[in-house]
Amino acid sequence: MKPLTALIADDEAPMRDLLRSRLQQAWPDLQIVAEAANGVEAVELGEKFRPDIVFLDIRMPGLSGIEAARRLYERSHIVFATAYDQYALDAFEQGALDYLLKPVSAERLATTCARLQARMRKNATAEAAPPQDIGQQLAKLTSLLENKGKPEKPTYLRWIQAQVGASLRMVSTREILFFQSDEKYTRVQTAAAEFLIRKTLKELLDELDPDEFWRIHRSTLVRVDAIAEVKRDLRGRQMLKVRGYPGELEVSRNHSYLFQQM
Repeated sequence: MKPLTALIADDEAPMRDLLRSRLQQAWPDLQIVAEAANGVEAVELGEKFRPDIVFLDIRMPGLSGIEAARRLYERSHIVFATAYDQYALDAFEQGALDYLLKPVSAERLATTCARLQARMRKNATAEAAPPQDIGQQLAKLTSLLENKGKPEKPTYLRWIQAQVGASLRMVSTREILFFQSDEKYTRVQTAAAEFLIRKTLKELLDELDPDEFWRIHRSTLVRVDAIAEVKRDLRGRQMLKVRGYPGELEVSRNHSYLFQQM
């Protein structure tokens, strides 16, 4: 039996990297034939390579993951990646659609891969056609997420207020390299300066965009697109290098899954 193939579609490169790395571990024989950065590319590459499985992010520019799925489900099995709330996840479960919750955990992916492998083996022997109601399920899911099933677009924190002497400094989150808890304060590090604020990391986690900032340690949040490289030191710890900052940040064991290829 020839190896099964897959396409990964996500507009966030770090998320594509994470999913590819996890798939290599959970399903080494699965061949990733292409990666797409938006819904339009996903449809084009899906039609070109005709992969057995397509992993689709729900929110993508051009076409959403659901819109892309409605064009691809007849030739490929669809697995959605989503950061939606529990209401939307219930809609996935009720529709028996495969999904992964972002950021993708190794445990959930292993379960999904096992189910897909069993389904593909069954389809290979029975030459089963796609379920007739998949299109209806996708249409229903679109309606749910566009209406009450879709959470309002969250408003994330874009500016940090930092007291500097007698003045108040407004710091854009795009300038911030990382946050690090420092006893009673939280350190805000940019390429040009360092500030102290009274917000805790827990408060920041609730207010920052989870696709923009990752927690790499119980005391550290880092901006994803500021990450330059990750390496191991002589003690085997994962150490992260951030652009515009001379030092290194430690990645704890609990968060090492973010850089699973290491």
